Amino acid sequence: MKKYPFIISLYLGVAGLMALAQTTPPVPVLHIEADQIIAPVSPVFSGMMTEEINHAYDGGLYAELIQNRVFKDDATYPAHWSLVQETGAVASIALDHTNTLNEQLATSLRLDVASAAETNRAGIANDGYWGIPVKPGTSYRVSFYAKAAAGFTGPVSVAIESEDGTTVFAQAKVKQLTENWQKYSVTLTTPGNVTPTTKARFILAINSPGTVWFNLVSLFPPTWHTRPNGNRIDLMQKLDDMKPGFLRFPGGNYLEGSSIATRFPWKETLGDLTNRPGHSGCWGYRSSDGLGLLEFLEWAEDLKAQPVLAVYAGYSLPPKSELVKSGADLQPYVADALDEIEYVIGDASTKWGARRAADGRPAPFQLNYVEIGNEDWFDESGSYDGRFAQFYDAIKAKYPQLQCISTVGNEQPEKKRVHSRKPDVLDEHYYRSAEDFEREAPSRFDKYDRNGPKIFVGEWAAYEDIVPWSEKSRRLPPTPNLKAALADAAWMTAMERNSDLIVMQCYAPMLVNVNPGGRQWRPNLVGYDALNSFGSPSYYAMAMFNTNRGNLVVRTSLDGLAVDKIAPLDYSVTKDTASGTIYIKLVNVTSTPQTLQIDLGGVKQIAPTGLSVELKSAKLDDSNSITEPVNFVPVAQNIDGLGHVFTRTFAPYSVNVLKIQTK
Repeated sequence: MKKYPFIISLYLGVAGLMALAQTTPPVPVLHIEADQIIAPVSPVFSGMMTEEINHAYDGGLYAELIQNRVFKDDATYPAHWSLVQETGAVASIALDHTNTLNEQLATSLRLDVASAAETNRAGIANDGYWGIPVKPGTSYRVSFYAKAAAGFTGPVSVAIESEDGTTVFAQAKVKQLTENWQKYSVTLTTPGNVTPTTKARFILAINSPGTVWFNLVSLFPPTWHTRPNGNRIDLMQKLDDMKPGFLRFPGGNYLEGSSIATRFPWKETLGDLTNRPGHSGCWGYRSSDGLGLLEFLEWAEDLKAQPVLAVYAGYSLPPKSELVKSGADLQPYVADALDEIEYVIGDASTKWGARRAADGRPAPFQLNYVEIGNEDWFDESGSYDGRFAQFYDAIKAKYPQLQCISTVGNEQPEKKRVHSRKPDVLDEHYYRSAEDFEREAPSRFDKYDRNGPKIFVGEWAAYEDIVPWSEKSRRLPPTPNLKAALADAAWMTAMERNSDLIVMQCYAPMLVNVNPGGRQWRPNLVGYDALNSFGSPSYYAMAMFNTNRGNLVVRTSLDGLAVDKIAPLDYSVTKDTASGTIYIKLVNVTSTPQTLQIDLGGVKQIAPTGLSVELKSAKLDDSNSITEPVNFVPVAQNIDGLGHVFTRTFAPYSVNVLKIQTK
């Protein structure tokens, strides 16, 4: 053996390489055939679902800062209002059902002051939605209706001040009241050096004896696009940053209510606020209806998103499960839906188009989709087919261009209902554990009939471990962590890959007030208090996907990937035909790096440099919060070494987008 050291070394080297080749698995390959098109991506593929839950509207997106502004939240006492009675002043407050502003606002707040002076005020204070947000150099619009008993003419002081009354952040005066109801408006402006705080209250006070009645007390900060009855700027900015294609409203359960009487009363949400009595919501608190049908439409338009209008279809939620039978009983509700559609798209020569014009919007809105009801698979009676058919026939007869969405889809085969009218689209809802989403993502939609109705995944969200409807869920943070975000991203790749079937999809719920008592459900996409807001990891994953998507899904296949129960990598690839950009989305749901060879064919030239956007953390429980709003956000960086074949390694627990320029 000593005579042949070179041969022995060579033999051992080759043997070692062979052994290494036997123990090291080959690098998986993602094959992309960019010239082979699977399907176009719907221009409204990714959007938003909204409803009044978690104080999403009042105390959330709707910018009104006064809670219980028309004194109807409780029939026995003025909820969220308190008596201001400085030392030496003597006063009382009470709800008054006799001195009414009008038929719709039939409850006022009466302030009786027996003794008061310039330095000893008496009045009323509102605590807002977990405080009044005070920001430096900010102008707030105040309006209220008031009348005085004989002998008192004013003045009324208007202020935002600290909870204990020791600091006045902004103040003004209304000098003259009368014995008749009148509207009064002032502007309150904070100094530029004010420290932001929510430890504040809103005050209306007088400094001499008298009796005053108040109604529709309103306080607005600056709003998105300066709309007078508008939305909160920071939340609208977060929604705008997601570039949604549509807005589904007025919501799921909020549409149908917990009874027929508490369904969304769209006709009572139109016009001046004095004509909006509000109504009982289905999540334990009353809705002001400041966000009415027109405001929903303007909200969508402000985001350059299409409205997806849901109409009440004769079924209200469990446990009551009130139901209107199809036929003559249902016809008034069908007529009401046709009126609602006419308000949205009718021209000014129609009754409800003229009403919209009178409300300040002459031009019709764009509308392509109408959803008939919400989650009617809960209806065990099987009545939905008859109800859907009645709505479908009426809508198609008057508006044949509209796409009708059924709320009974394929996600629960045991509850699947037969449709005597073929829906244009089926709405499916998925609330799944992170593990279930990751397990289902590679093949969930493969078995669907491509000749059947299109699919709208109208509500979906991954939860980490505890189901959202459990009481234990309320002890968890209101927004999801990275574990859920990875599953959400995996689910998004599945939906995007199946764009020949899925025309729309939206996460739910979208918004949550994080204060104690502010939420009824988790997880939620965006959290906020009165002053600040933040996006969850799932929010950033969705924003990454929405802002990096082509108009075509191209053919792809992934070879050589070892899969146990859950695929370690989920993917989707789209192409933008106008720019030639290829968008590759890859989600590593594992705790180890994943190396992947990318074989990009079907293009002539590939720029050697591109862009990588990465959302990652070493900890699955990593997240964002009010105190750490950007603890966990995507990072973009330029990358090189790109070509028809290149290799990249994707970090553990990461959501990735590669943006590659081709010709």
